Amino acid sequence: MSDHFWLGMAIIFLSGVLNGSFALPMKYARQWRWENTWLAFASAALLILPWMLATGFVPQLQEIYRGLPGRAFLYPLLFGFLWGIAQVTFGLGIKAVGMALAFAVVAGLSCLFGSLAPLLVLSPTDLFRPRGILLLVSMPVLFVGLTLYGMAGRRREREQNLPSAPTGGAATSFMKGLAICIFTGIVGSNINLGFAFSADIVSKSLQMGANPVTSTYSVWALVLGAGFIPNLLYCFLLLFRNGTWSSFTRAGWVREIGLAIAMALLWLSGIVGYGIGATFVGQYGTSLGYALFITAMILSSNVLGILTGEWNATKSGTKRVLAAGVAVILLSVVVLNLGGIF
Repeated sequence: MSDHFWLGMAIIFLSGVLNGSFALPMKYARQWRWENTWLAFASAALLILPWMLATGFVPQLQEIYRGLPGRAFLYPLLFGFLWGIAQVTFGLGIKAVGMALAFAVVAGLSCLFGSLAPLLVLSPTDLFRPRGILLLVSMPVLFVGLTLYGMAGRRREREQNLPSAPTGGAATSFMKGLAICIFTGIVGSNINLGFAFSADIVSKSLQMGANPVTSTYSVWALVLGAGFIPNLLYCFLLLFRNGTWSSFTRAGWVREIGLAIAMALLWLSGIVGYGIGATFVGQYGTSLGYALFITAMILSSNVLGILTGEWNATKSGTKRVLAAGVAVILLSVVVLNLGGIF
């Protein structure tokens, strides 16, 4: 076990809490529509801050990129773009069904498919070893958890007599919102693929003097930068369709952009913090560490969702179904990531 195991696990837990809290400032946006806030958030979290980290902490970044063949950039850019589509729908899912439901569904499915795809592509024979068997066992457990979440959400909708929730200018029922979250969780696993197939870039960064913690920033910049493109396009579409460009210059814009930047800092701090913590943890960083990260993310988002009133005016039975869904999804995450120990 690493000498810094518990320090790393503490950093990972805090990082999960930060990442699970990133959507909280969006609840307090008053002057801007969804597309205004999301564009400002995406610009900071996916473009500006990652490139600042890469240029600031990866020595000779331009030389690293110049010294790599073009095919080395294909996977991080392609998978990053696909993940960016999921990042757009994640924002829509949060708006439609709330933080509690969105984070649990997306995190659970992303964890599953983010582990399954590299396994099938890079080492398919492992599917019949303990790692693969635990992954397969976690799948039905996860689906039970998602079913419980769906039951809780439908009951909440009836008990609160909720109208269809506005999402990016369009009305979205709970079931449509849940479908958006399921799509997000599946497609969102592309971020893991972007890193799984970027070993050449990380190796080159290490050769050029980057340390193991910051060497991944050269990949983050590419993956997240490519992911920014779908966010930019969709937000532009809504800004033109809804005529909300003027919101950027109305009174109160300073407060609104501050909320968006807070979202970006929470989200990126969680991602970067997980990478640092996983390095400290050592060989268990991507198994036990990742399970703890997802667990902290789901728990914090659910606690914040409850505290901010997402489940007000619902019966105790509905809340018990929600709690059962949380517990089952967390169980599936733990079972899945135990495979990294074997």
